[in-house]
Amino acid sequence: MKDWLEIIRGDAPLIVSFPHGGTELADVESAFRSPWLARRDADWWMDRLYGFARELGATMVRSRISRSVIDLNRDPSGASLYPGQATTELCPTTTFDGDPLYVGATPDEAEIARRREAWFAPYHAALEEEIARLRARHPRIVLYDAHSIRSHVPRLFDGELPQFNIGTNGGVTCDPALERAVTDICANSGMSHVLNGRFRGGWTTRHYGRPEKGVHAIQMELAMRGYMDEPDVLDEANWPTACDPARAPVTPTLIQILKACVAFVEQEAKP
Repeated sequence: MKDWLEIIRGDAPLIVSFPHGGTELADVESAFRSPWLARRDADWWMDRLYGFARELGATMVRSRISRSVIDLNRDPSGASLYPGQATTELCPTTTFDGDPLYVGATPDEAEIARRREAWFAPYHAALEEEIARLRARHPRIVLYDAHSIRSHVPRLFDGELPQFNIGTNGGVTCDPALERAVTDICANSGMSHVLNGRFRGGWTTRHYGRPEKGVHAIQMELAMRGYMDEPDVLDEANWPTACDPARAPVTPTLIQILKACVAFVEQEAKP
């Protein structure tokens, strides 16, 4: 087992993946302008927020490597998932706000290939192994890709991001019944939501979501204000802020969503 890769196995037909919650900069820390800047855009506290998933029997796959080292939810070829829109690369050279990450040269093709081999390939090999393991036990499973981002990132989107951002790549990556169940729960939460808005699902959701083969994938991008304070101006003294899942407004809704994912599979599995 890789020391940066955490896998918690369960027997329920549900996998929760956390590709962006890591903060480790591995052997490239000295190349960054600032370690804090290289960690700033992490999907903070995802493992804590979704800690309840263990009680549901979910399998969880989590990377401890920072997305600034390599983004495990990007197309490994380097092709953009959102052509024409601002985004960050497979090996990001800037933060979400456009600040340069590197002091000197950015990663060249050889370095990008090395990082793919060191971190991207093992992470997705682990996901594939867990998908195969659970598919051997269940006729259908759900892969839930868990993400979060600051509520305001002008370079990436206008205004305030909805609280719940559901991505199914236009309804391609999961059954309409699952998409509808998750959307209805978000709509009934009293908080804002959108289906296939700015975040339609990254590489993980698009690559593994094959409903016809029994793998239903869905991405959830949370606005961070639902579980942690967001200062107007971020600095090393105030970011990240703390997270208490027990007090987070989004927690009851997330519990309902993951329960609905399991219920969807169990209902579909009935003769």
